[in-house]
Amino acid sequence: MARLALIRHGQSQWNLENRFTGWVDVDLTDRGRAEAKKAGDLLKASGVEFSACFTSVQKRAIRTLWIALDDMDRMWLPVTRAWQLNERHYGGLTGLNKAETAEKHGEEQVKIWRRSYDIPPPPLEKGSEFDLSNDPRYKLYGCKVPATESLKLTLDRVQPYFEKEIAPRLKAGESLMIAAHGNSLRALVKILFNVSDDEIVHVEIPTGNPLLLDLDGGLKPTSAKYLDEERATKLPTL
Repeated sequence: MARLALIRHGQSQWNLENRFTGWVDVDLTDRGRAEAKKAGDLLKASGVEFSACFTSVQKRAIRTLWIALDDMDRMWLPVTRAWQLNERHYGGLTGLNKAETAEKHGEEQVKIWRRSYDIPPPPLEKGSEFDLSNDPRYKLYGCKVPATESLKLTLDRVQPYFEKEIAPRLKAGESLMIAAHGNSLRALVKILFNVSDDEIVHVEIPTGNPLLLDLDGGLKPTSAKYLDEERATKLPTL
């Protein structure tokens, strides 16, 4: 039996400021670091021996993983960074305060951009403050930076990576950790739990709270629980 821990990064500075973050490389707040440490405490207490870790190329997820592994005394575990596990790109909404955006465009329109499965926000203007098309990390990783993404487009990059790089190791019986983001983890939950397009947009992933899954040979969850029960959110039905 394989085990998989999914960890959304701890609170970031833009989470605190209620801003659309996406691919902008925002760091953790003090609370976010504390959440990452608690995640490490909970994973250590679970007794699971993990063999490898995966994360995005964004510092809030990388740092969350570092802090958790340090707390677990497992900083020697192999870590693979993949841009495919990045947060959803919020396009032209990037950097905007969510409340102010709702006032400007209307709550219904912002709700569509945030919560619809396949309708992306307006694209980010090329050359704007948050345009990362020339960021050296994406040249290194061979990634063409998107101008905007819906949850479906996020899943379109997460799923092939998961199926090629992660799923075979889980099927071989390895226990793995993935530290990533609200929407890339939502995409993984959709895959693993076979959640419908309509239902997945209502799944909330709390920051810094490990979701520990037991998986059968076909990678179907046989059990699933958030390790911090006080901050758990509702999971799809097994």
